[in-house]
Amino acid sequence: MKYYLVAGEASGDLHGANLMKALKAEDGDAVFRYFGGDKMAAEGGELVKHYADMAFMGFTEVIFNLRTIFKNLKACKEDLLAWKPDVLILIDFPGFNLKIAEFAKAHGIKVCYYISPKVWAWNQKRVLKIKRIVDHMFCILPFEVDFYKTWGMQVDYVGNPLLDEIAQFTPDLAFREKHQLGDQKIIALLPGSRKQEIERLLPVMLSVVENHNDYTFVIAAAPTFTAEYYQQFMGDKKAVLVFNNTYNLLHHAHAAIVASGTATLETALFKVPQVVVYKGGAISIAIGRLVIKIKFISLVNLIVNRKIVSELIQEDCNTQKINQELDLIIEGKGRSEMLAGYDELLDLMGKPGASAKTARLIKGYLS
Repeated sequence: MKYYLVAGEASGDLHGANLMKALKAEDGDAVFRYFGGDKMAAEGGELVKHYADMAFMGFTEVIFNLRTIFKNLKACKEDLLAWKPDVLILIDFPGFNLKIAEFAKAHGIKVCYYISPKVWAWNQKRVLKIKRIVDHMFCILPFEVDFYKTWGMQVDYVGNPLLDEIAQFTPDLAFREKHQLGDQKIIALLPGSRKQEIERLLPVMLSVVENHNDYTFVIAAAPTFTAEYYQQFMGDKKAVLVFNNTYNLLHHAHAAIVASGTATLETALFKVPQVVVYKGGAISIAIGRLVIKIKFISLVNLIVNRKIVSELIQEDCNTQKINQELDLIIEGKGRSEMLAGYDELLDLMGKPGASAKTARLIKGYLS
């Protein structure tokens, strides 16, 4: 069968690659074409557009890049019609993917959506549109099943694909030596993979380095940027860049400062105590505070439905508060309480196998 996938950011590329691997195991004749990234490209098929040209963060950032977004939408629609896949598989990235879903449905293409849009966070009436344009929804957060049920929509809960990726991970025992990290405990800095979030968050993350001279700070650098790009923020700060090796970094880390997003959940699954940070454009944040109806921004807290990790948002994302929260989790009671909270999270998350289960369901629905 012909599978067309659309992933618009780094986490989608990771989950898309795992799903492609699982689909190949289910369907020996699987052929792929996709918007995605390097991990998906490693699984074969044809990469049409890289997510580095697609990911824009925040309301105002989207407005400023509308021309590029519309160009990408047009290219995707035209490519879909030209290739005529058996199924379109959309991975998260709702601002773009829901438009593609509507187009595909209107042209008789079956639509599967892997990793639900966060419709439970704001504008919940979008579920009505999703019911109309998506044939099958595959959810990765336990509470989403009940949420959709309240809107009269049946979805498949498949578990979380991050568990698959982490289960496949084999630590590099020479990681410290390769990157000359020495024997000090490591504090990992995960500023995200988007240009906007790196530029807003990395400087304030680095501002706490001088207060923790007994630790080695290591930046999880995205492969879409160069060392020179990161160096402009680092200056003379004592920090090490490690590219495209986040899981090894988390495996060796003692604590972390993490941009809000999928990385907060990855960090928790590696049982690394963390401080979650987020900064957006002033207008984007003002709009967000008006429309977003959830208590937390980190997936860790959302899944467990209580505060486990500290969230420093906007004006709270500053040197003083990051220092305070980091000190609480480096040693002592704050650290042990967060690790106990992670155990609770793991119980709710379940076991690996999301990619394989999703692939089986998609193949079954298409048969």
